[in-house]
Amino acid sequence: MTAASGLLTRARRVVVKVGSSLLVDGQSGAADRAWLAALARDAARLKARTCEVLIVSSGSVALGRRRLGLGSRALSLEEKQAAAAAGQSLLMRAWEEAFEPYGAAVAQVLVTRDDTEIRRRWLNARATMETLLGLGAVPIVNENDTVATEEIRYGDNDRLAARVAQMIGADLLILLSDIDGLYTADPRRDRGAVHIPLVSDITPEIEAMGGGRNEDAGMGSGGMATKLAAARIAHGAGCATLITLGRRSDSAAGPLEAVEQGARATVFEPHATPAAAYKQWIGGTLAPQGVLTVDAGAAAALRAGKSLLPAGVRGVDGGFGKGDAVTVVDEAGREIARGLAAYGADEARAIQGRRSDAIEKILGYAGRPVLIHRNDLVLVAG
Repeated sequence: MTAASGLLTRARRVVVKVGSSLLVDGQSGAADRAWLAALARDAARLKARTCEVLIVSSGSVALGRRRLGLGSRALSLEEKQAAAAAGQSLLMRAWEEAFEPYGAAVAQVLVTRDDTEIRRRWLNARATMETLLGLGAVPIVNENDTVATEEIRYGDNDRLAARVAQMIGADLLILLSDIDGLYTADPRRDRGAVHIPLVSDITPEIEAMGGGRNEDAGMGSGGMATKLAAARIAHGAGCATLITLGRRSDSAAGPLEAVEQGARATVFEPHATPAAAYKQWIGGTLAPQGVLTVDAGAAAALRAGKSLLPAGVRGVDGGFGKGDAVTVVDEAGREIARGLAAYGADEARAIQGRRSDAIEKILGYAGRPVLIHRNDLVLVAG
């Protein structure tokens, strides 16, 4: 068993990134339904062994280009947005048809860079994706090109996929490519290039091997450099990254099944679990924007691994917003924990000391029953 096959076999939450060059037939400009069927078969097999699968999929612009008769010329931003609007329904139809034989529901999730970087929107997007995965659906995520401007775009789905993997605490990010992993140099230009099966640290030397963008690709906007940038993001989130060939002429197996059978790939190892990396980010990176004072019962519950309920809160200080980091202290002022607030300061003040079943009546909408969920909270030693 190779490092890549073992990693895929053990994974319990996987993000798979699919580029336009794999999804769209280069000759017809339509979705490659045979290839999509093979990947759906792979995903269904993973789901059958209790592995959750989320797909970050390019393709809306390429499919919309054909529908609108825009040819192969370079497109303006406005034309790209129009093509994305026209092509997104085609993209989702193709995914629905691919997963239909396996009885798996697919769900469209369109995001912009702000949804993965502004914590309030990050929490909302994460909650949606977590709910979809919990319901057994396969979220199909794509950048919302119809509204994103150049200033707020990712521009490539490699890094978007890494941010999504970070967001949902995935343990494996799979980047399907036109090459079977990282080499010491571009093997299409250097016959002496050597394949690297395992990377423990993304050093400057490793990054130099990525070169620039893939200028030979007919579609897509990335290359090995963007995949290395994605691997670095995932590495910091405790998520392993696997780069492998998305389309194989020498095998009838789907791209993920081929990896399980020993096909060549490059694995980037993480140095921590996703949960540990997330807790470190909360406890050691984010600057607290407010303070919640809790009673003795709530303090004991937090130390026992519970979430922070509004009923146990005695004071709210600061002007924090939803998703901001806050400090939790006991009534003597001793710091107990840090976490991400599920409500802004004004709402937290309105519901402090109240039962969770009263939140809807007080705020006028059914929010989360907790002020800080246990998954978004880290205890402070002391």
